[in-house]
Amino acid sequence: MIDNGLFPKTNIAHTPLKWKGSDYLLKTDAKQIEHCLHDIDTPFYILHTGSSIALATGGEISPIGNYNCLGLIPAFNSACLGSDAFKKAHGTNYAYQAGAMANGIASIDLVTSLGRKGYLSSFGAAGLPLKTVEEAITTLQATLHDAPYAFNLIHSPSEPNLERECVELYLKYGVKTVEASAFMNLTPNIVYYRAAGLFQGSHGEIIARNNIIAKISRREVAEVFMKPAPEKILQDLVSKGLITTEQSALAQKVPVASDITVEADSAGHTDNRPLVCLLPLIQEIRNRIQKEYKYEKNIRVGAGGGISTPQAVLAAFAMGADYVVTGSVNQACRESGASEIVKAALAQADIVDVAMAPAADMFEMGVKVQVLKRGTLFAMRAQKLYEIYRQYDSIDEIPLIERNKIEEQLFQKNLDTVWDETVQFFQERDPSQIQKALENPKKKMALIFRWYLGKSSFWAKAGMQERKMDYQVWCGPAMGAFNEWVKGSYLEKPENRHVIDIAEHLMKGAAYLFRIRQLSSLGVNYIDSYGTYKVTP
Repeated sequence: MIDNGLFPKTNIAHTPLKWKGSDYLLKTDAKQIEHCLHDIDTPFYILHTGSSIALATGGEISPIGNYNCLGLIPAFNSACLGSDAFKKAHGTNYAYQAGAMANGIASIDLVTSLGRKGYLSSFGAAGLPLKTVEEAITTLQATLHDAPYAFNLIHSPSEPNLERECVELYLKYGVKTVEASAFMNLTPNIVYYRAAGLFQGSHGEIIARNNIIAKISRREVAEVFMKPAPEKILQDLVSKGLITTEQSALAQKVPVASDITVEADSAGHTDNRPLVCLLPLIQEIRNRIQKEYKYEKNIRVGAGGGISTPQAVLAAFAMGADYVVTGSVNQACRESGASEIVKAALAQADIVDVAMAPAADMFEMGVKVQVLKRGTLFAMRAQKLYEIYRQYDSIDEIPLIERNKIEEQLFQKNLDTVWDETVQFFQERDPSQIQKALENPKKKMALIFRWYLGKSSFWAKAGMQERKMDYQVWCGPAMGAFNEWVKGSYLEKPENRHVIDIAEHLMKGAAYLFRIRQLSSLGVNYIDSYGTYKVTP
């Protein structure tokens, strides 16, 4: 038998199918086989020639033929993966989304690069001034026109006015898709965005101008986004003149979110849930709610968190995900808003180089985010602040030796100075926070500690060398898996990483692996090198 890397599992020399064609169509040596397997746009027959397995990219099935035919592997490219409904709804060519990364790390350049190639990407609006978000909207709309894009809407429990102003901005400029993240329940703001875009078509169908992609990691949060908006919230929006009675009625017939992203062990806000457990659970909830409410269109469920290799992409689609969402891997790309220092650090990360740390936006609630541990002490230092916050009721209660330590090591300035800067910040952003802090010493302590948590992500984005040990870099274990996958290729170096290259390699690799897996089902084994997709050096 010719050693071309393919061999039969069992004695399959005699099959009911025959292949007819010229011998020059046969691919028999290892190089030809490899080329044929990687040409995912071309179907091929699997033949048993009597002495070996061969592939053929032409010919036909015939009662009388040259060789036994084990089957046909159809063409299957990146565009074939995932839900056609997702692609149609968002105007994309692929069932793929690059998720939002706060502070503009998911930048205008990143969203533009992917959008021009038919990939959906979400601008990282969280943490940015509204003026900056508004500038991003006008820029992307002028640049991308009808190409796909989305904007992030992060839940802001401590600053609900900020959440509302962001929604009003999206409605003002007609932003069609928002990616809702970190929500623990529905707020009037997210319901307002959804309901304000509803109207009835000429044939009586419900048309949703405003689409929500809700990132969730808990079943109870998934349920409220899958169900229609609560009547009480809708009535309140009507009474305030924000939506019409017709929109309120329509909102009770559609889910709050058309797309639910199951966010597993991801960067940033996460509950570290395993995707293989969480995705099927949310799918079952979707099926139950879909049956109960009989929506005109099915709710789509996607997968995010840990999506950084072709194997992971294929696994998500094999479990029935309608689309996949990437995050950490995009932060290390040329187009991201991260600093060069951070990109270099991310390119060195392993899957174990991550840790959980208190979240700046939900510090008082004890909510945590997943961050890079390698090369920074942020996770440990932020946790220390949270422990102090839990133990004492005011800054004045903190023992002097403890206060001196955090002033010298973390803040690198007196806490009174930090408070003055905090007052100045919130006078422009949300003055009510200052009033609450003056009335509640523990609230004041929380705002002071949040200064460090907020600044740490700014220092990282700005690449401030002198604060390198305090960098807060949102990162999941997917970053380490990606680095291992691309080792030895041109994508190993951060200066060569582009978001479109990564998206295309992930999706093409998944399509390639899908076809390869079919060989086994047709009675053919293959060498290990065929069973992996590697980026060429």
